[in-house]
Amino acid sequence: MRKKSTIFLLLFAFLFILAGAETPLMRKDKKHAEKKDTTVLADTLGPDTLLSDSASGEPDTTLMDSMQLAIYKHNKMVDDSIRLDSMNRAKSTGVDAPVKFSAQDSMVYRASDKLAFLYGSSNVVYQNMDLSSADITMNMDSSLVRATGVKDTIGDLQGRPVFKMGDTQYDSDTIAFNFKTKKGFINNVYTAQEDGFLTSQRSKRNEKGELFLEHGRYTTCDAEHPDFYIALSRAKVRPGKDVVFGPAYLVVADVPLPLAIPYGFFPFTKSYSSGFIMPSYGDESARGFYLKDGGYYFAMSDKWDLKLLGEIYTKGSWGVSAASNYRKRYKYSGSFYFSYQDTKNGDKGMPDFTEQESFKIQWNHRQDPKANPFSTLSASVNFATSSYERNNLNSMYNPQSMTQSTRTSSVSWSTTFSSLGMTISGSTNLSQNMRDSTVAITLPDLNISVSRFYPFKRKRMVGKERWYEKISMSYTGSLRNSIDTKEDMIMKSNLVKDWRNGMQHSIPINANFTLFNYININPSINFTDRMYTNKVMQSWDEQSQTAVRDTTYGFYNVYNWSMSVSASTKLYGFWVPNKKIFGDKIQAIRHVITPQVSYNYAPDFSSSRYGYYETYQKTDAQGNVTLEQYSPFSGSLFGVPGKGRTGSIAMSLSNNIEMKVKSDKDSTGFKKLSIIDELGANMSYNMAAKEKKWSDLTMNIRLKWWKNYTFNMTAVFATYAYELDANGRPYVGNHTEWGKGRFGRFQGMSQNISYTLNPEKIRKLFGGGKDEDKDKKKTGDDDDDTGVETNVDDDMMKAQNGAKKQTSRAETDENGYMKFSMPWSITFGYGITMRENTAGKFNTKTMRYPYKFTQTLNFSGNIRISDGWNISFSSGYDFEEHDMSMTTASLQRDLHCFSMSCSVVLAPYTSYNFSFRCNAATLTDALKYDKRSGYSNAVEWY
Repeated sequence: MRKKSTIFLLLFAFLFILAGAETPLMRKDKKHAEKKDTTVLADTLGPDTLLSDSASGEPDTTLMDSMQLAIYKHNKMVDDSIRLDSMNRAKSTGVDAPVKFSAQDSMVYRASDKLAFLYGSSNVVYQNMDLSSADITMNMDSSLVRATGVKDTIGDLQGRPVFKMGDTQYDSDTIAFNFKTKKGFINNVYTAQEDGFLTSQRSKRNEKGELFLEHGRYTTCDAEHPDFYIALSRAKVRPGKDVVFGPAYLVVADVPLPLAIPYGFFPFTKSYSSGFIMPSYGDESARGFYLKDGGYYFAMSDKWDLKLLGEIYTKGSWGVSAASNYRKRYKYSGSFYFSYQDTKNGDKGMPDFTEQESFKIQWNHRQDPKANPFSTLSASVNFATSSYERNNLNSMYNPQSMTQSTRTSSVSWSTTFSSLGMTISGSTNLSQNMRDSTVAITLPDLNISVSRFYPFKRKRMVGKERWYEKISMSYTGSLRNSIDTKEDMIMKSNLVKDWRNGMQHSIPINANFTLFNYININPSINFTDRMYTNKVMQSWDEQSQTAVRDTTYGFYNVYNWSMSVSASTKLYGFWVPNKKIFGDKIQAIRHVITPQVSYNYAPDFSSSRYGYYETYQKTDAQGNVTLEQYSPFSGSLFGVPGKGRTGSIAMSLSNNIEMKVKSDKDSTGFKKLSIIDELGANMSYNMAAKEKKWSDLTMNIRLKWWKNYTFNMTAVFATYAYELDANGRPYVGNHTEWGKGRFGRFQGMSQNISYTLNPEKIRKLFGGGKDEDKDKKKTGDDDDDTGVETNVDDDMMKAQNGAKKQTSRAETDENGYMKFSMPWSITFGYGITMRENTAGKFNTKTMRYPYKFTQTLNFSGNIRISDGWNISFSSGYDFEEHDMSMTTASLQRDLHCFSMSCSVVLAPYTSYNFSFRCNAATLTDALKYDKRSGYSNAVEWY
């Protein structure tokens, strides 16, 4: 065992020695192995990795054969060129896109200094940069381009350089630009920024596109020789953003004005942005000097904005307001306005000192029809305290605001379930009387309606339609809560005691049958149910001689029903005129007579078994005892059923006359002319009434003789005549006018007529010439005034494009003279009401009261005396006071870059307002002059 172990150790030591690196026996084999391995790597990685020395990193070329050496040199040359290109590319800042250039006349290239000369309408385009000029010189080595114009024979510069980069354009006399650095130097540059124009004698452009101007001008006038400009000593322009300038002054008609500022800036951003709103200043005799309408505008997002304004007076008055517009495309849009004023008149601590708090809320919301066809939400809120308009300076120059006596507001929502035929709607309504500060609020007003349906109609029709299948019914339900109070008592009112509330259900049942194929029979039954939460009981107090009211709260149900049946038909009559007498143009005249008779029945709901009417015993001061009847529900929202049984027969007769004539303009060759569109009369007879069974006679006529006007008139003729009592006082008796051989007593009528007259209508009336304005596009200033204050400045919006108006050349006639044109229009409105004047003296001979006429006359118009001059006016005549009604006049003058307006109110009070401002939106708040009359002192005109 010991012997075997010794032999194993000796063998292991011998093998270890043979495996040593310096063993000569293994050196040759190692060299062969390395040569074999490097050959494999050379095939895999390339010759540059062959036999690389660990110290220098270069392969040993002495060990390569001829093929490996050739491959190694080729790859090394390629690698060196690639490395050189990469280094050059990293160091280069030159042109990395093709440069396109052209010239209409000729091109000359001078190879010695690599200059290219382009002559005659030359153009160079590089990326988004475009340079056009008469002559252009290009340095192909430094990418420097110089462009100039060419003077003609009289010395005027033609072919001025025009440089465009993106949306920005620069016109100049000389321009030098480097396409590599995007820097340039420009002489006499001219560029447009939004609605303004910039010029300068010398300017530089950096790689960011910013311009540095020296001796520049800024104007919003697009004329070659501007009417005005702001002279800038130095300025920095960031295209599309703003311009910041140093000392500047205003020049008008080349005359420098002593209006200078040390520095300033103009924004040019195309998108809206937040910013300060400069206030206006003035003085008011009662409240002192003021700063008003100053604040900040917040551009929240592209969906809504916010404008906060404030005003302050030296005598302590102040006010704040907030206005916002919002819009979500295909969903909804609207505006909101809130204003609060704290007005102090007089000196604090003095007897005449007064302080008033007033506010105003306006909200206008519209839902896009595409948002939801089954649900809608709309709002039109216009609420203000009665003292707001009196304390608001702007209202003095708005006659509509000062004279408005009633304001209405409503918010409504509705949804429809088309599968059920049911509609649910809710609204909140407010009516405000500005004269006595009373308000009427309905909150809420819920309604549920089910459209007409036929409960007995079969789902599958087999055979003829049965009579009971024509019976239809519908449903309408209302829930209402309202109050009538003063505006300062709204928040102090009690929901149970002061508010009136109730519910109403209405179910009409109708049917339609045909009798003898010509007579239409329409029976109907109407059922109405009311639900109230209180009733008012009355009793008589003999000591105070007044009725005592006692309110009882609970649930009370009040219903009524009625039924009716009507019959109607149509009678046609035709008359063909004799062609020998009337010619062949009139083909026929048709007369349609529509008689209708109806019977209505309703029981007497004042009967004690219904409980809708109560009585109390009244004893007056003389001891006379009477029984007074009243209804505990008389003041409720949905009223109370009427007293007395109804069994009336109503009769009506309607006439329509038309004429058929030949017409070359109609495609059928004929047209219909309406002679009398409707001539009708209706009257009723109540069989259940104990006296005065006949109703008054009502007649109406409607004529459509004119294309743009329909004549309507309704007249009422009383049936029962006046009689005299024992004291000689007239009263309506029980004898009819017909029984006395007289026609019904005429009670009155009303009629309103309006007409607009202009030169075109005069030419048409007298057949003179063609309508020259027929094919012209309408460009008038039609203001959609919703009465809601918003963030939109009307003067600014009208002036947005004022500096860019295109002035057309005056039209001339065939002889070369300028055509005379003075467009004008006058609108007349006349209304007359005729009524019995029961307050007048009664005529015992004719047994008539005198008639009282109430007339109104209004007229308004405008006249354009020349291009840019417009005069408008409005007035009227008060026939009661025999004096002129509110009269206003205004004058507008378009001065190309500026606009001047002056408006005056002549009656019932006098005031004036003068404004002169720049048309461009950028300068409309900076270059303006406003002058208006004082608030408390009116102007006296002599």
